[in-house]
Amino acid sequence: MNQMMSGSCCCGDVEFTLKDDFRNFFFCHCEQCRKLTGTAHASNLFTAPDNITWIKGENKIRRYDHPERSFSKAFCENCASGLPYISQSGKSLIVPAGSLNGEPSIKPDAQIFCSEQPEWYKNGLQVTKAPHFPG
Repeated sequence: MNQMMSGSCCCGDVEFTLKDDFRNFFFCHCEQCRKLTGTAHASNLFTAPDNITWIKGENKIRRYDHPERSFSKAFCENCASGLPYISQSGKSLIVPAGSLNGEPSIKPDAQIFCSEQPEWYKNGLQVTKAPHFPG
């Protein structure tokens, strides 16, 4: 039996639970995922569309669907944290890994669209690693 996991947005207005039953885990480096996340890649888990129970704040979720392409983002209207959403095809619940309050049991399957990685990301992998904000 799969363990239950919880997740939330940064401000706590939205909370959910789901089973730790993910079929894929991808780091996507495409330009659209970089724009949607504001960082080097999206870290998305894929599971069954019905694998979620909203505990609170479902009415505070906003969604952006690109008008010409098949990508989306759901987010808290208050803090803008990324939140789970049903894919446009309806075949998957896409869960931003950072929205979970714990570690999923699945390890990342692949880094995808790596040809679109910016040089600043590649260079950043080589810099000093610090346990906290330097200075």
